[in-house]
Amino acid sequence: MAKSNRPDKKKSLSNIGYTTPVEEHPSLDEVYEDTPFSEAFWTYLNYVILNIFGWFRDLLRNARIENRKGSAENNPSGFVPLYQSYESFYTRNVYQRIADCFNRPIGSVPGGTLDLVERVTDDYNWSFNFTGNKIKSINLGSYNYLGFANNSGPIAENVISSIKTNGIAAASTPQEFGTLMQHRKLESLLAEFLGTEDAIAFGMGFATNALNIPALVGKGCLILSDELNHTSLVLGSRLSSATIKVYKHNDMPHLERLLRESIVSGQPRTHRPWRKILIIIEGVYSMEGSLCKLPELIALKKKYKAYLYLDEAHSIGAMGSRGRGVVDYWKCDVNDVDILMGTFTKSFAAAGGYIAGKKELIDHIRATSHATSYATSMSPPVVEQIISVLSLLLDENEEHEGIY
Repeated sequence: MAKSNRPDKKKSLSNIGYTTPVEEHPSLDEVYEDTPFSEAFWTYLNYVILNIFGWFRDLLRNARIENRKGSAENNPSGFVPLYQSYESFYTRNVYQRIADCFNRPIGSVPGGTLDLVERVTDDYNWSFNFTGNKIKSINLGSYNYLGFANNSGPIAENVISSIKTNGIAAASTPQEFGTLMQHRKLESLLAEFLGTEDAIAFGMGFATNALNIPALVGKGCLILSDELNHTSLVLGSRLSSATIKVYKHNDMPHLERLLRESIVSGQPRTHRPWRKILIIIEGVYSMEGSLCKLPELIALKKKYKAYLYLDEAHSIGAMGSRGRGVVDYWKCDVNDVDILMGTFTKSFAAAGGYIAGKKELIDHIRATSHATSYATSMSPPVVEQIISVLSLLLDENEEHEGIY
């Protein structure tokens, strides 16, 4: 029997924590620490206790012994509940106990440190009052990966100047009067930065996935999606009306098995060949910190003639020797990835998203995507922020290093 080329899991290392690929094993399996049984048991037990007390308190509220303050729906007679009852139950009885830890307003630039606006509650987190004080805190939660979320310096000055020239809003969609020369400049710089033929920018990162995937696939198509893909990818896939099959996270043998079986069996009921097959992945998975196995994915998509959609929301600007994302990190050919998607909310400290690829692809999206016909174009100051950051990332003059 031939010896497998896959690395021994016991001997292999994780990609997590490395800034360059490990040469010995270019596609390593992630290694996650297992949750000890005792921690899992006590966590679930705590949730059970909270639910029991929650049901008891709801009985008291229904009996008017305790005041009703939370999101309990009072439906008119004969009406079906408008929202799911357990979600409101969880909000009232579990989340509310620790609501002071979430949705914290800040009063400064989200840098390495930030100022939390102090607030107090007199009714156990049902409502909050601001004290007027600010608390200096270490920032471990913002997207400001490269430190460009500043309110001073050359980039901020460029943004202010753009407001004087182009105002605050485009006030129209890209297909009407919402395309400024700034937008074209941004898309040109973006294509140059990524090494693609063309690119298109959108005002919202979530909508970039949710509204553009339906423009690429539809009924009679197949989507193969990693089980840990972002909600925007999941929503866009569902809106497309394509058949969706989910493979285990970063499990290339499972993905290949699904590819083979799907090609052999064809579409449900009719067994006709799929119109197209689209593999959807993320560069860096935001909740796990794991990397996609891009070289293996490219090999599979070439072998089975599928298309590859790569979401670089968390990797663009932050991964690779030149900041070009996981394509740069793995030293792959950008032309081997059919659809490159990313957002400007992280490394660029702005807002919005983009799709890049062949010119024919981008022209198709410009003409058919709901994001270009119904969504307002990106705000000019936001465009200028991204242009300034891109210009800096493209600048190879070492004398300019650190001036921003």
